[in-house]
Amino acid sequence: MFQKIAKECLAGFTVAIVALPLAIAFGIAATGTSEGALVGLYGAIFAGLFAALFGGTPGQVTGPTGPITVIATGVIATHGLEASFIAFMMAGLFQILFGVCKLGSYVRYIPYPVVSGFMNGIALIIILGEMKHVQNSFLLVVLTIIVMIVSGKWIKAIPSSLVALVGVTALLPLFSSALEGLTVKLPVIGNLTLNKVIEKIGTIPEAMPTLHIPSLGGTGIAELVLPALSIALLGSIDSLLTSVVMDNVTGTRHKSNKELVGQGIGNMVSGLFGGLAGAGATVRSIVNIRSGGKTALSACMHSVILFIFIMGLGSVVQYIPLAVLSGILILTGIGMFDWESMKKMHVAPKGDVIVMLVTMIVTVKFDLMIAVAFGILLSFLIYMVKCKERKASIVKEKEATYKIKGPLSFLTVDRVFYVLQDVKSPVVLRMKDARYMDVSGAMALLNFIEQSDKSGLSVTLEQVPVHIKKTLVTMASNEQKDKLLFAEVDVM
Repeated sequence: MFQKIAKECLAGFTVAIVALPLAIAFGIAATGTSEGALVGLYGAIFAGLFAALFGGTPGQVTGPTGPITVIATGVIATHGLEASFIAFMMAGLFQILFGVCKLGSYVRYIPYPVVSGFMNGIALIIILGEMKHVQNSFLLVVLTIIVMIVSGKWIKAIPSSLVALVGVTALLPLFSSALEGLTVKLPVIGNLTLNKVIEKIGTIPEAMPTLHIPSLGGTGIAELVLPALSIALLGSIDSLLTSVVMDNVTGTRHKSNKELVGQGIGNMVSGLFGGLAGAGATVRSIVNIRSGGKTALSACMHSVILFIFIMGLGSVVQYIPLAVLSGILILTGIGMFDWESMKKMHVAPKGDVIVMLVTMIVTVKFDLMIAVAFGILLSFLIYMVKCKERKASIVKEKEATYKIKGPLSFLTVDRVFYVLQDVKSPVVLRMKDARYMDVSGAMALLNFIEQSDKSGLSVTLEQVPVHIKKTLVTMASNEQKDKLLFAEVDVM
């Protein structure tokens, strides 16, 4: 028992190290002030603690994320910081209502190309939002990114973002005078300033987080309903997508509605303590699992350790260059891109590629909520045009042999694979009557095959239509291709 607790605590410490620079960076990006460092850290502490205690995904770590930060930035700029805390609390209340009304299960119907395009759009927004720091401190931003890339390859024990944060900040006084105002003369272009200024976070107030009711100021409560609803919806999507990733890693099945309630409680408490809203964070959650964290204890410990960190941290944080945080966010944004899907665009189903690109463009140019809604609508229209048969089912023909009938699409995969989730023996899937498959269907089938393989079970595909076989092989990763077993003659 003691060894298990010690392992959970150690995992929590590891995640806290990963979360520290990200919380500071997201907080400052959202508020545009040095005070944002504490806002981000308080969000990681309180949203993280209460989402872990009341959520439905063991081991999942909650804190400020890219999508939440993008929305919060607009809310804070429009309504001010105090009113934004109320919006975060309202968002939490909406999430609790979503959970109570059992809306969590509907997130699984969001098509994969919509999720991919949405996350790519968020990544672009984060990167473009840091361009002002790139213009002012180009060399320092590039140096931070290089340090993160190199340390990520050679120093496995310490998160690359922390190496860059501490290393560059500590060494900067040695060469800051040489960097500031550094200009080079280039042919044709002329003088080019590589590093105009070195801006730092500056003084942040050192204070224990205290419970307080935020002030609306001149903002009416009705004005916060739509921003709060946006935070609630996108935070819920972000969290439950992370929960699905956690399921794939751990081989368990999360409780989506309980997770929404936990996220809601976390965001309400975070707003009361002056913290940024949060959501389930994929990278931090994966780090937790790989470090040995399997229960809520490790996620709670991550919050406790962050709380210990902030005591007296203000005197140190003020020296961190904004360009270093900018480099961390830019590399985080680059890491958010769905590179696998981007690389396979030329061979993926054209309808899914269109959905992904349109969702990404609308996310960047217009609005996050509109992007998700438009992407889902476009996916549905393409499905209606391409697929004559609407319903899908799975029929057990004999022991461990199942026949899939109808389209494998974002609207049907959950129903099909729900039947197979409790199968504990090698499976044969006959797919002669599965005449349509989109990217969501392919990803669901590939994930099922991968999870079965982890459990020591094989999945053999029989009578697979040629176009579906092509889609599966195209969308599979190199590891997944090794697990694809096809039998008999393909169906034309």
